[in-house]
Amino acid sequence: MTPPLPTSKPAFVPGRVTKPAKPAASPSGKSKATPAKPATDTASISAAIREAAAAAKRRVLAITNAHVVPIDGAPFHGTVLVEGGKILALGASVQVPAGAEEVNAQGQWLLPGFIDAHVHLGMHPEGELGSTSDVNEATDPLMAGVRAIDAVDPFDPGFDDALAGGITAVNVNPGSANPIGGLAVALHTHGRYIEEMVLRSPSGLKSALGENPKRFYGEKKQTPSTRLGTALVIRKAFMAAQNWLALPEPRPRDAQMEALAMVLRREIPWRQHCHRTDDVATAIRLADEFGYDLVIDHGTEAHVIGDVLAKRGTPVLIGPLFTAKSKPELRGRSLANPGKLAAAGVEISIITDHPVVPINFLVHQATFAVKEGLDRETALRSITINPAKVLGLADRIGSLAVGKDADLVLWSGDPLDVMQRAMKVFIGGKPVYTYDAATRVGAVASRV
Repeated sequence: MTPPLPTSKPAFVPGRVTKPAKPAASPSGKSKATPAKPATDTASISAAIREAAAAAKRRVLAITNAHVVPIDGAPFHGTVLVEGGKILALGASVQVPAGAEEVNAQGQWLLPGFIDAHVHLGMHPEGELGSTSDVNEATDPLMAGVRAIDAVDPFDPGFDDALAGGITAVNVNPGSANPIGGLAVALHTHGRYIEEMVLRSPSGLKSALGENPKRFYGEKKQTPSTRLGTALVIRKAFMAAQNWLALPEPRPRDAQMEALAMVLRREIPWRQHCHRTDDVATAIRLADEFGYDLVIDHGTEAHVIGDVLAKRGTPVLIGPLFTAKSKPELRGRSLANPGKLAAAGVEISIITDHPVVPINFLVHQATFAVKEGLDRETALRSITINPAKVLGLADRIGSLAVGKDADLVLWSGDPLDVMQRAMKVFIGGKPVYTYDAATRVGAVASRV
Protein backbone atom coordinates (compact mmCIF):
# COMPACT_ATOMS: atom_id res chain seq x y z
CA MET A 1 0.00 0.00 0.00
CA THR A 2 1.41 3.46 -0.96
CA PRO A 3 1.66 5.75 2.08
CA PRO A 4 -0.39 8.96 1.89
CA LEU A 5 1.41 12.15 0.93
CA PRO A 6 2.19 14.48 3.85
CA THR A 7 -0.16 17.37 4.37
CA SER A 8 0.60 20.83 5.56
CA LYS A 9 -1.09 20.17 8.88
CA PRO A 10 -0.30 17.00 10.88
CA ALA A 11 -3.27 14.73 11.50
CA PHE A 12 -4.62 14.58 15.02
CA VAL A 13 -3.52 11.41 16.80
CA PRO A 14 -5.46 10.67 19.99
CA GLY A 15 -3.18 10.56 23.00
CA ARG A 16 -0.19 12.25 21.31
CA VAL A 17 1.06 15.54 22.75
CA THR A 18 2.36 17.92 20.07
CA LYS A 19 4.53 20.93 20.95
CA PRO A 20 3.26 24.23 19.49
CA ALA A 21 5.39 25.81 16.77
CA LYS A 22 7.53 28.76 17.78
CA PRO A 23 6.14 32.17 16.70
CA ALA A 24 7.76 33.67 13.62
CA ALA A 25 10.37 36.40 14.26
CA SER A 26 9.61 40.00 13.21
CA PRO A 27 12.03 41.93 10.99
CA SER A 28 13.36 43.61 14.13
CA GLY A 29 14.38 40.20 15.44
CA LYS A 30 11.76 40.15 18.14
CA SER A 31 9.15 37.49 18.30
CA LYS A 32 5.90 38.45 16.68
CA ALA A 33 3.06 38.26 19.15
CA THR A 34 0.13 36.04 18.21
CA PRO A 35 -3.26 36.01 19.83
CA ALA A 36 -3.66 33.28 22.42
CA LYS A 37 -5.81 30.33 21.40
CA PRO A 38 -8.11 28.62 23.85
CA ALA A 39 -6.73 25.38 25.28
CA THR A 40 -7.96 22.23 23.64
CA ASP A 41 -10.89 20.80 25.57
CA THR A 42 -9.77 17.16 25.75
CA ALA A 43 -12.79 16.22 27.82
CA SER A 44 -15.12 17.44 25.07
CA ILE A 45 -13.12 15.58 22.40
CA SER A 46 -13.26 12.36 24.41
CA ALA A 47 -16.98 12.79 24.97
CA ALA A 48 -17.52 13.34 21.23
CA ILE A 49 -15.58 10.19 20.38
CA ARG A 50 -17.56 8.17 22.91
CA GLU A 51 -20.83 9.56 21.60
CA ALA A 52 -19.88 8.73 17.99
CA ALA A 53 -19.05 5.15 19.00
CA ALA A 54 -22.30 4.86 20.95
CA ALA A 55 -24.28 6.21 18.00
CA ALA A 56 -22.71 3.61 15.71
CA LYS A 57 -23.79 0.89 18.11
CA ARG A 58 -27.31 2.31 18.31
CA ARG A 59 -27.65 2.33 14.52
CA VAL A 60 -30.33 -0.14 13.47
CA LEU A 61 -30.04 -2.49 10.50
CA ALA A 62 -33.30 -3.83 9.10
CA ILE A 63 -33.33 -6.80 6.74
CA THR A 64 -36.83 -6.74 5.29
CA ASN A 65 -38.92 -8.82 2.89
CA ALA A 66 -36.91 -11.97 3.69
CA HIS A 67 -37.82 -15.63 3.93
CA VAL A 68 -36.43 -16.09 7.45
CA VAL A 69 -35.34 -19.55 8.67
CA PRO A 70 -34.58 -19.13 12.39
CA ILE A 71 -33.63 -22.86 12.86
CA ASP A 72 -35.31 -22.99 16.29
CA GLY A 73 -38.78 -21.98 15.15
CA ALA A 74 -40.94 -21.99 12.07
CA PRO A 75 -39.83 -20.09 8.95
CA PHE A 76 -41.68 -16.84 8.19
CA HIS A 77 -41.69 -14.02 5.67
CA GLY A 78 -40.71 -10.82 7.40
CA THR A 79 -38.03 -8.69 9.00
CA VAL A 80 -34.98 -9.01 11.24
CA LEU A 81 -33.79 -5.92 13.13
CA VAL A 82 -30.19 -5.61 14.35
CA GLU A 83 -28.77 -3.14 16.86
CA GLY A 84 -25.37 -3.12 18.52
CA GLY A 85 -24.36 -6.35 16.81
CA LYS A 86 -27.32 -8.25 18.31
CA ILE A 87 -30.73 -9.27 17.01
CA LEU A 88 -33.18 -6.69 18.30
CA ALA A 89 -36.41 -8.13 16.88
CA LEU A 90 -37.66 -10.53 14.23
CA GLY A 91 -41.02 -11.54 12.90
CA ALA A 92 -43.63 -11.22 10.19
CA SER A 93 -45.02 -7.91 11.45
CA VAL A 94 -41.91 -6.16 12.84
CA GLN A 95 -41.96 -2.43 12.09
CA VAL A 96 -38.82 -0.76 10.76
CA PRO A 97 -37.88 2.22 12.96
CA ALA A 98 -37.25 5.61 11.39
CA GLY A 99 -33.65 6.14 10.39
CA ALA A 100 -32.80 2.43 10.17
CA GLU A 101 -30.50 1.19 7.43
CA GLU A 102 -32.71 -1.09 5.33
CA VAL A 103 -31.69 -4.08 3.21
CA ASN A 104 -34.59 -5.34 1.09
CA ALA A 105 -34.04 -9.09 0.72
CA GLN A 106 -36.61 -9.32 -2.08
CA GLY A 107 -37.73 -12.74 -0.90
CA GLN A 108 -34.28 -14.25 -0.52
CA TRP A 109 -33.58 -16.68 2.36
CA LEU A 110 -32.13 -15.37 5.62
CA LEU A 111 -30.45 -17.88 7.96
CA PRO A 112 -27.98 -17.80 10.84
CA GLY A 113 -24.36 -18.08 9.75
CA PHE A 114 -23.21 -21.67 9.35
CA ILE A 115 -20.72 -23.21 11.79
CA ASP A 116 -17.99 -25.74 11.00
CA ALA A 117 -16.95 -27.27 14.32
CA HIS A 118 -13.83 -29.07 13.08
CA VAL A 119 -11.33 -27.31 10.81
CA HIS A 120 -7.61 -26.51 10.66
CA LEU A 121 -8.20 -23.08 9.18
CA GLY A 122 -5.31 -20.68 9.63
CA MET A 123 -3.00 -23.45 10.90
CA HIS A 124 -2.73 -25.60 7.78
CA PRO A 125 -3.22 -23.43 4.68
CA GLU A 126 -4.74 -25.22 1.71
CA GLY A 127 -2.12 -26.43 -0.75
CA GLU A 128 0.80 -25.83 1.60
CA LEU A 129 2.90 -28.54 3.22
CA GLY A 130 5.92 -29.06 5.43
CA SER A 131 7.24 -26.10 7.38
CA THR A 132 4.32 -23.87 6.37
CA SER A 133 1.92 -26.05 8.37
CA ASP A 134 1.54 -25.47 12.10
CA VAL A 135 -1.19 -28.04 12.68
CA ASN A 136 0.81 -30.78 14.46
CA GLU A 137 3.47 -30.35 17.14
CA ALA A 138 4.50 -33.95 16.46
CA THR A 139 7.55 -34.03 18.71
CA ASP A 140 5.93 -35.68 21.72
CA PRO A 141 2.76 -37.80 22.02
CA LEU A 142 1.50 -35.62 24.88
CA MET A 143 0.84 -32.06 23.71
CA ALA A 144 -2.14 -31.05 25.84
CA GLY A 145 -0.59 -27.66 26.58
CA VAL A 146 -0.25 -26.33 23.03
CA ARG A 147 -2.95 -23.93 21.85
CA ALA A 148 -4.35 -23.59 18.35
CA ILE A 149 -4.85 -19.88 18.96
CA ASP A 150 -1.07 -19.39 18.88
CA ALA A 151 -0.85 -20.62 15.28
CA VAL A 152 -3.95 -19.23 13.52
CA ASP A 153 -3.27 -16.79 10.68
CA PRO A 154 -6.39 -14.61 10.16
CA PHE A 155 -5.24 -13.92 6.60
CA ASP A 156 -5.38 -17.56 5.48
CA PRO A 157 -7.44 -17.38 2.23
CA GLY A 158 -9.62 -20.14 3.66
CA PHE A 159 -11.35 -17.55 5.84
CA ASP A 160 -12.57 -15.79 2.69
CA ASP A 161 -13.75 -19.14 1.30
CA ALA A 162 -15.65 -19.71 4.55
CA LEU A 163 -17.55 -16.45 4.11
CA ALA A 164 -18.39 -17.33 0.50
CA GLY A 165 -19.89 -20.55 1.87
CA GLY A 166 -22.02 -18.71 4.42
CA ILE A 167 -19.84 -19.81 7.37
CA THR A 168 -19.45 -17.22 10.11
CA ALA A 169 -17.90 -19.37 12.86
CA VAL A 170 -15.43 -22.23 13.03
CA ASN A 171 -13.67 -24.36 15.60
CA VAL A 172 -9.95 -24.66 14.83
CA ASN A 173 -8.36 -27.87 16.12
CA PRO A 174 -4.76 -29.01 16.25
CA GLY A 175 -4.08 -32.06 14.08
CA SER A 176 -4.28 -35.77 14.84
CA ALA A 177 -0.61 -36.81 14.88
CA ASN A 178 -0.56 -36.94 18.67
CA PRO A 179 -2.70 -38.98 21.06
CA ILE A 180 -3.24 -35.64 22.81
CA GLY A 181 -2.90 -32.81 20.34
CA GLY A 182 -3.76 -29.56 22.12
CA LEU A 183 -6.39 -26.93 22.84
CA ALA A 184 -8.89 -25.80 20.20
CA VAL A 185 -10.31 -22.31 19.64
CA ALA A 186 -13.70 -21.14 18.32
CA LEU A 187 -13.55 -18.12 16.03
CA HIS A 188 -15.53 -15.82 13.83
CA THR A 189 -14.37 -16.02 10.21
CA HIS A 190 -13.55 -12.34 9.67
CA GLY A 191 -11.03 -10.12 11.39
CA ARG A 192 -7.49 -8.75 11.33
CA TYR A 193 -6.48 -9.72 14.85
CA ILE A 194 -7.16 -13.09 16.38
CA GLU A 195 -8.37 -11.68 19.72
CA GLU A 196 -11.13 -9.81 17.86
CA MET A 197 -12.31 -13.06 16.27
CA VAL A 198 -12.37 -15.34 19.32
CA LEU A 199 -15.71 -16.71 20.45
CA ARG A 200 -14.32 -19.19 23.00
CA SER A 201 -10.77 -20.16 23.92
CA PRO A 202 -10.13 -22.89 24.69
CA SER A 203 -13.17 -24.63 23.24
CA GLY A 204 -11.98 -28.22 23.74
CA LEU A 205 -8.94 -30.47 23.97
CA LYS A 206 -8.07 -32.49 20.88
CA SER A 207 -7.17 -36.18 21.13
CA ALA A 208 -6.64 -38.82 18.45
CA LEU A 209 -7.17 -42.57 18.32
CA GLY A 210 -6.60 -44.84 15.34
CA GLU A 211 -4.08 -44.82 12.53
CA ASN A 212 -2.59 -41.32 12.68
CA PRO A 213 -0.75 -41.49 16.04
CA LYS A 214 0.35 -45.06 15.23
CA ARG A 215 1.87 -43.92 11.95
CA PHE A 216 3.61 -40.81 13.27
CA TYR A 217 5.25 -42.47 16.27
CA GLY A 218 5.53 -46.02 14.99
CA GLU A 219 7.82 -44.78 12.23
CA LYS A 220 10.04 -43.28 14.95
CA LYS A 221 10.04 -46.60 16.88
CA GLN A 222 8.41 -44.73 19.72
CA THR A 223 5.25 -45.20 21.77
CA PRO A 224 2.55 -45.29 20.52
CA SER A 225 2.96 -47.66 17.62
CA THR A 226 -0.34 -49.49 18.24
CA ARG A 227 -3.86 -48.75 19.43
CA LEU A 228 -2.77 -50.24 22.77
CA GLY A 229 -0.01 -47.67 23.10
CA THR A 230 -2.26 -44.76 22.11
CA ALA A 231 -4.76 -45.58 24.86
CA LEU A 232 -1.86 -45.96 27.32
CA VAL A 233 -0.53 -42.47 26.56
CA ILE A 234 -3.99 -41.00 27.20
CA ARG A 235 -4.52 -42.99 30.42
CA LYS A 236 -1.12 -42.05 31.83
CA ALA A 237 -1.77 -38.39 31.06
CA PHE A 238 -5.11 -38.37 32.87
CA MET A 239 -3.65 -40.26 35.85
CA ALA A 240 -0.89 -37.66 36.09
CA ALA A 241 -3.51 -34.88 35.92
CA GLN A 242 -5.55 -36.52 38.69
CA ASN A 243 -2.41 -36.72 40.85
CA TRP A 244 -1.59 -33.09 40.08
CA LEU A 245 -5.11 -31.99 41.06
CA ALA A 246 -4.72 -33.88 44.35
CA LEU A 247 -1.70 -31.75 45.33
CA PRO A 248 -2.29 -29.07 47.95
CA GLU A 249 -2.70 -25.50 46.76
CA PRO A 250 -0.80 -23.67 45.47
CA ARG A 251 0.11 -26.31 42.89
CA PRO A 252 3.12 -25.77 40.61
CA ARG A 253 2.19 -24.32 37.21
CA ASP A 254 2.15 -26.96 34.48
CA ALA A 255 0.71 -26.25 31.01
CA GLN A 256 -0.02 -29.92 30.29
CA MET A 257 -1.73 -30.61 33.60
CA GLU A 258 -3.74 -27.40 33.56
CA ALA A 259 -5.16 -28.28 30.14
CA LEU A 260 -6.08 -31.83 31.18
CA ALA A 261 -7.56 -30.50 34.43
CA MET A 262 -10.02 -28.36 32.44
CA VAL A 263 -11.31 -31.59 30.85
CA LEU A 264 -11.52 -33.45 34.17
CA ARG A 265 -13.41 -30.50 35.70
CA ARG A 266 -15.77 -30.58 32.67
CA GLU A 267 -14.92 -26.99 31.78
CA ILE A 268 -14.20 -27.99 28.17
CA PRO A 269 -15.05 -31.14 26.18
CA TRP A 270 -12.64 -33.90 25.13
CA ARG A 271 -12.60 -33.82 21.31
CA GLN A 272 -11.90 -37.43 20.32
CA HIS A 273 -10.73 -38.04 16.74
CA CYS A 274 -11.78 -41.58 15.80
CA HIS A 275 -13.18 -43.39 12.75
CA ARG A 276 -13.55 -47.13 13.35
CA THR A 277 -16.24 -48.57 15.60
CA ASP A 278 -13.66 -50.10 17.96
CA ASP A 279 -11.98 -46.71 18.34
CA VAL A 280 -15.33 -45.11 19.15
CA ALA A 281 -15.78 -47.81 21.82
CA THR A 282 -12.33 -47.00 23.24
CA ALA A 283 -13.27 -43.32 23.36
CA ILE A 284 -16.37 -44.19 25.41
CA ARG A 285 -14.34 -46.48 27.70
CA LEU A 286 -11.80 -43.77 28.48
CA ALA A 287 -14.50 -41.16 29.07
CA ASP A 288 -16.26 -43.45 31.53
CA GLU A 289 -12.97 -44.24 33.26
CA PHE A 290 -12.01 -40.63 33.89
CA GLY A 291 -15.36 -38.86 33.81
CA TYR A 292 -15.36 -36.08 31.20
CA ASP A 293 -17.58 -34.68 28.46
CA LEU A 294 -16.91 -36.60 25.25
CA VAL A 295 -17.40 -35.40 21.68
CA ILE A 296 -16.72 -37.82 18.81
CA ASP A 297 -14.95 -36.13 15.89
CA HIS A 298 -15.23 -37.81 12.44
CA GLY A 299 -17.15 -40.91 13.62
CA THR A 300 -16.99 -42.64 10.23
CA GLU A 301 -18.36 -45.89 11.67
CA ALA A 302 -20.08 -44.37 14.72
CA HIS A 303 -23.52 -45.30 13.34
CA VAL A 304 -22.75 -48.98 14.08
CA ILE A 305 -23.16 -48.20 17.79
CA GLY A 306 -25.43 -45.17 17.30
CA ASP A 307 -27.86 -46.44 19.92
CA VAL A 308 -25.06 -46.50 22.54
CA LEU A 309 -24.01 -42.95 21.71
CA ALA A 310 -27.62 -41.72 21.72
CA LYS A 311 -28.25 -43.22 25.15
CA ARG A 312 -25.16 -41.48 26.51
CA GLY A 313 -26.03 -38.17 24.84
CA THR A 314 -22.64 -38.11 23.08
CA PRO A 315 -22.65 -35.85 20.00
CA VAL A 316 -20.85 -36.81 16.78
CA LEU A 317 -19.17 -34.35 14.43
CA ILE A 318 -19.29 -36.39 11.25
CA GLY A 319 -17.07 -35.82 8.26
CA PRO A 320 -15.34 -35.02 6.08
CA LEU A 321 -17.79 -36.65 3.67
CA PHE A 322 -16.35 -35.64 0.28
CA THR A 323 -13.20 -37.77 0.46
CA ALA A 324 -11.84 -41.00 -0.97
CA LYS A 325 -11.45 -44.05 1.27
CA SER A 326 -7.75 -43.28 1.47
CA LYS A 327 -6.94 -45.48 4.48
CA PRO A 328 -8.42 -48.65 5.99
CA GLU A 329 -10.27 -46.86 8.79
CA LEU A 330 -12.27 -44.91 6.17
CA ARG A 331 -13.64 -47.98 4.41
CA GLY A 332 -17.03 -47.34 6.03
CA ARG A 333 -17.27 -43.73 4.84
CA SER A 334 -20.65 -42.98 3.27
CA LEU A 335 -22.89 -39.99 2.69
CA ALA A 336 -25.66 -42.11 4.20
CA ASN A 337 -23.96 -42.27 7.62
CA PRO A 338 -25.19 -38.88 8.92
CA GLY A 339 -28.78 -40.01 8.31
CA LYS A 340 -28.14 -43.32 10.08
CA LEU A 341 -26.69 -41.56 13.12
CA ALA A 342 -29.55 -39.07 13.29
CA ALA A 343 -32.10 -41.87 12.95
CA ALA A 344 -30.49 -43.55 15.97
CA GLY A 345 -31.09 -40.39 18.01
CA VAL A 346 -27.54 -39.01 17.93
CA GLU A 347 -27.11 -35.24 17.76
CA ILE A 348 -24.90 -34.72 14.70
CA SER A 349 -22.88 -31.88 13.25
CA ILE A 350 -21.39 -32.06 9.76
CA ILE A 351 -17.76 -30.94 9.36
CA THR A 352 -15.30 -30.39 6.50
CA ASP A 353 -12.00 -30.89 8.36
CA HIS A 354 -10.74 -28.06 6.12
CA PRO A 355 -8.45 -28.22 4.18
CA VAL A 356 -9.33 -31.92 3.75
CA VAL A 357 -12.59 -30.75 2.17
CA PRO A 358 -12.76 -27.06 1.13
CA ILE A 359 -14.66 -25.23 3.83
CA ASN A 360 -17.14 -23.62 1.41
CA PHE A 361 -18.40 -27.15 0.61
CA LEU A 362 -19.85 -27.52 4.13
CA VAL A 363 -23.43 -26.89 3.01
CA HIS A 364 -23.00 -29.18 -0.01
CA GLN A 365 -22.04 -32.06 2.29
CA ALA A 366 -25.29 -31.44 4.17
CA THR A 367 -27.21 -31.35 0.88
CA PHE A 368 -25.83 -34.69 -0.29
CA ALA A 369 -26.47 -36.22 3.13
CA VAL A 370 -30.13 -35.25 2.62
CA LYS A 371 -30.05 -36.99 -0.75
CA GLU A 372 -28.86 -40.12 1.09
CA GLY A 373 -31.50 -40.11 3.82
CA LEU A 374 -30.86 -37.28 6.31
CA ASP A 375 -33.95 -35.14 6.85
CA ARG A 376 -33.77 -31.47 5.81
CA GLU A 377 -34.36 -29.97 9.24
CA THR A 378 -31.59 -32.03 10.83
CA ALA A 379 -29.27 -31.17 7.94
CA LEU A 380 -29.66 -27.45 8.64
CA ARG A 381 -29.33 -27.99 12.39
CA SER A 382 -26.13 -29.98 11.77
CA ILE A 383 -24.38 -26.85 10.46
CA THR A 384 -26.01 -24.29 12.77
CA ILE A 385 -27.36 -24.91 16.26
CA ASN A 386 -25.88 -28.40 16.84
CA PRO A 387 -22.24 -27.32 16.42
CA ALA A 388 -23.04 -24.19 18.46
CA LYS A 389 -24.07 -26.49 21.33
CA VAL A 390 -20.89 -28.56 21.03
CA LEU A 391 -18.83 -25.37 21.24
CA GLY A 392 -20.77 -24.07 24.24
CA LEU A 393 -21.98 -21.09 22.19
CA ALA A 394 -25.66 -21.84 21.62
CA ASP A 395 -26.62 -18.77 23.66
CA ARG A 396 -24.88 -16.57 21.07
CA ILE A 397 -24.88 -18.21 17.64
CA GLY A 398 -26.49 -21.04 15.65
CA SER A 399 -30.06 -19.75 15.43
CA LEU A 400 -31.95 -16.48 15.05
CA ALA A 401 -33.45 -15.15 18.27
CA VAL A 402 -33.66 -11.84 20.12
CA GLY A 403 -30.40 -11.12 21.93
CA LYS A 404 -28.22 -13.46 19.86
CA ASP A 405 -25.29 -12.30 17.77
CA ALA A 406 -26.36 -10.90 14.42
CA ASP A 407 -24.38 -13.45 12.40
CA LEU A 408 -26.64 -13.58 9.36
CA VAL A 409 -26.45 -14.87 5.82
CA LEU A 410 -28.76 -13.85 3.01
CA TRP A 411 -28.99 -16.65 0.44
CA SER A 412 -30.32 -16.37 -3.10
CA GLY A 413 -32.65 -19.27 -2.23
CA ASP A 414 -32.73 -22.53 -0.32
CA PRO A 415 -29.09 -23.18 0.73
CA LEU A 416 -29.64 -26.93 0.37
CA ASP A 417 -30.11 -26.33 -3.35
CA VAL A 418 -26.58 -26.48 -4.83
CA MET A 419 -27.50 -23.78 -7.37
CA GLN A 420 -28.06 -21.18 -4.62
CA ARG A 421 -25.33 -19.09 -3.03
CA ALA A 422 -24.60 -16.73 -0.15
CA MET A 423 -25.32 -13.18 -1.35
CA LYS A 424 -24.60 -11.17 1.81
CA VAL A 425 -22.89 -12.18 5.03
CA PHE A 426 -23.04 -10.22 8.29
CA ILE A 427 -21.02 -10.88 11.45
CA GLY A 428 -22.27 -8.97 14.46
CA GLY A 429 -24.46 -6.99 12.06
CA LYS A 430 -21.42 -5.83 10.10
CA PRO A 431 -21.40 -6.67 6.36
CA VAL A 432 -18.30 -8.79 5.67
CA TYR A 433 -19.10 -10.42 2.30
CA THR A 434 -21.19 -9.47 -0.73
CA TYR A 435 -21.69 -11.40 -3.97
CA ASP A 436 -22.24 -9.39 -7.13
CA ALA A 437 -24.47 -11.44 -9.43
CA ALA A 438 -23.69 -9.21 -12.43
CA THR A 439 -19.93 -9.75 -12.30
CA ARG A 440 -20.11 -13.15 -10.57
CA VAL A 441 -17.53 -11.98 -8.06
CA GLY A 442 -17.66 -12.10 -4.26
CA ALA A 443 -16.11 -9.26 -2.28
CA VAL A 444 -14.84 -9.67 1.27
CA ALA A 445 -14.68 -6.59 3.51
CA SER A 446 -11.15 -5.43 4.25
CA ARG A 447 -9.58 -7.04 7.29
CA VAL A 448 -7.40 -3.99 7.96
